Amino acid sequence: MITLKIEIERLPTGVPGFDKLIQGGIPRGFFVAVVGEPGTGKTIFSIHFIAEGIRQGDKNIYVTTEESKESIIKQAAMFGFDFEKAIRDGKLVIIDALMGKRDDPWSIAELDVETLVNKVIEAKRYLGYGRARLVVDSMSAFWLDKPAMARKYSYFVKRVLYRWDFTALLISQYAVTTSLGFGFGIEHVADGIIRFRKSVVRGELRRYVIIEKMRQTEHSLRMHEIEIRDGAGMRVKAPTVYRKEDTALPPSVAARMLAAELQRLLEIPNGEEES
Repeated sequence: MITLKIEIERLPTGVPGFDKLIQGGIPRGFFVAVVGEPGTGKTIFSIHFIAEGIRQGDKNIYVTTEESKESIIKQAAMFGFDFEKAIRDGKLVIIDALMGKRDDPWSIAELDVETLVNKVIEAKRYLGYGRARLVVDSMSAFWLDKPAMARKYSYFVKRVLYRWDFTALLISQYAVTTSLGFGFGIEHVADGIIRFRKSVVRGELRRYVIIEKMRQTEHSLRMHEIEIRDGAGMRVKAPTVYRKEDTALPPSVAARMLAAELQRLLEIPNGEEES
């Protein structure tokens, strides 16, 4: 019996200790959902991913919907990454979908997925041919007022941009109280799921990461603690003894809160039915 060994090109994330959890990196062309509550490290993880792309000579695009372009540049500088120079050198485009500046060609005023995709393609053409990295931080902003469209929008983004040789991190924000996503669907269409979590342990805030899905990859199934330091950024520490259940609400409580959230989003008062 002949066993065929298929070589998979992988893009390192640049986060110390993380790539060994996924056989060296994210497979080229994958669209990976990076999910978690605010303050768990999703943006910093994404900044590392782009910084590593700059170092490797990739084309890099960072879409920011919840912070300004200047904020992303300052955060990168805190960890020793010079995004301003990368922009000047034509290695990075930061698309600002928050401020909507009319004098900035890499700014979009409307949170619309078609506008997003067209601007990303425009940026890729500007950067030129070659392997490309994309971060959308976050996708949740595009369906806050219509969460039922999350899966359709996520599929559209993946289907169109896959043709442009992107390896992408699609960030999804999760509610602080329930750890539930603002919209459902991005995880269903993603090739991988990287989940960040946080918990207060003995009075100290701790952050964790677990790879819940990564196709074509023998990935770690353990939750690992991470740390974030000024001047260095993120690094993965040892596996944690804590289980997912230790840092999550009981399922019955989460289900009740989910039902209440869906009712609020759909604006259906208690006791009323659709006519």
